[in-house]
Amino acid sequence: MPLQSPPAATLFLTGWQERIPDEQRALYEQVVAEARARGIPIAFGGAFAAAVYKGRWRDTKDMDLYALPQDRDEMVEVLTVCGMRDYFDLLPYDRRWIYRGYLDGVIVDIIWAMANQRTTVDERWLNSGPEVEFGGERVRVVPPEELMWSKLYVMQRDRCDWPDVLNLIHALGPALDWRHLLDRVGEDAPLLKGVLSVFQWLSPDRASELPRWIWPALDRASQRVVQNGSCHADLLDSRPWFRASMPELAA
Repeated sequence: MPLQSPPAATLFLTGWQERIPDEQRALYEQVVAEARARGIPIAFGGAFAAAVYKGRWRDTKDMDLYALPQDRDEMVEVLTVCGMRDYFDLLPYDRRWIYRGYLDGVIVDIIWAMANQRTTVDERWLNSGPEVEFGGERVRVVPPEELMWSKLYVMQRDRCDWPDVLNLIHALGPALDWRHLLDRVGEDAPLLKGVLSVFQWLSPDRASELPRWIWPALDRASQRVVQNGSCHADLLDSRPWFRASMPELAA
């Protein structure tokens, strides 16, 4: 699918909620309203954030809400009050970074950390993104830099979020806070360099609009990591990426 720039925000934000089925939207709105009534800071991620930034709604039966680690227990109470049960009862998952509530096939994820434990959600995740109106409430969206940062690590045998990152760069590239993003990724700069190299190959014209300083800065940061010599495969997937040893060749 070709990369697409988003339409005007005013056109998009007036119509995206209409694409959510009524029964799903009613539950989502109930969860958001309950969190707001309790004064819990939250921000949209997942398909909701992608729709805001890329201008295209992706059919989904789940809503990702980001919250601070200290608010996770109360957010679990929010889902419980809204009639949702722990999805762990149906399919076990890693509870160190996410709580998954479900009701009638609809899922709401409460996220307070990255799956690989690289970082936890801080206030910038919740306070620095744009606001959208949802069910009569004003809700923040996870900033694009933090959204890209988290998606850089989702590169597994059965799932990869780099297409989302590439589309975010195409939609917002020149306007992104690249210095902040580079600071966020830190020693994982080779991941950012890798996705930008792919983007430059995909869309040279759009890549030329990015700040010129980002390329040498990434080269320097990546070289320091290579010299360190550490393996980071476990940041992408808890399952082994490489074979422990090569099988012997058949005689």
